[in-house]
Amino acid sequence: MSKKKIQICCDSSCDLGPKLCERYDIKLNPFRITLGDESLIDGIEVTPDDLYAFHDRTGTLPKTSATNMAEHLEFFEKQLEDAEEVIFFTISSQMSVNNHAANLAAEELENVYVIDSANLSTGVGLLVIAAAEMAEQGLSAKEICEKIEELKPNVNASFVIDSLEYLHKGGRCSSIAALGANLLKLKPCIDVKNGSMGVTKKYRGKFADVLKTYAEERLENADNIITDHVFVTHAGCDEEVVNSIVDIVKEKLNCKELHVTRAGATVSVHCGRNTLGVLFIQKTPVE
Repeated sequence: MSKKKIQICCDSSCDLGPKLCERYDIKLNPFRITLGDESLIDGIEVTPDDLYAFHDRTGTLPKTSATNMAEHLEFFEKQLEDAEEVIFFTISSQMSVNNHAANLAAEELENVYVIDSANLSTGVGLLVIAAAEMAEQGLSAKEICEKIEELKPNVNASFVIDSLEYLHKGGRCSSIAALGANLLKLKPCIDVKNGSMGVTKKYRGKFADVLKTYAEERLENADNIITDHVFVTHAGCDEEVVNSIVDIVKEKLNCKELHVTRAGATVSVHCGRNTLGVLFIQKTPVE
């Protein structure tokens, strides 16, 4: 049996969900989530609802644990049994040591390419799908990596958070900022730029209303949006709220494919429930 030419892989931060991973034959090497004394595999042994229940019960924030070098090495060796070359995407190297560990493992092997997505959630997923489609078109791993590097600055990844509690407890938001946002009932919009997260706007009002305003503003420059794949990704929002944003996206864009996905445990640990983003790739770099 002949080997597959290129195997596209990612850590579990990409939030593509089982259907898209199966469709594009994406292999995942998941993070681990620590709940108390338990270390559980993201997406296999633990779900976002599990970590929310743990937090509600204990008041303690679950923690994520990156895959170590030995685990990456074992994963890559397994992929190379069935593929000539492997491309592995990681969450931004500025958000996790996972990229560093993957690179150390890749140095021990030939034909393994590690890409720092400089993103998270379906900001990573958009690049993973792009790479999978390039592989289907017959591009080499080196060509795919070069084209992905060109695409990375064009990924428009943002999300609105209902509460800063999880970001605060995870050390990604100061106590003063969290207190101020809670007192003023602010809903921050967080953008991913140059591999890091930053608050770019603060909305005030009911979460559902804020999301509609956010979506309208995010899609203002519709002509600059590549509509092959657009994502509405959320962390446990009510179905009615999600559907209202999907309707806005459909109204603003003629999407070839509009995907609605739920953030996995790795991303949900940091943002908490009631978080939603509209993510896409632009024709030009994000300013």
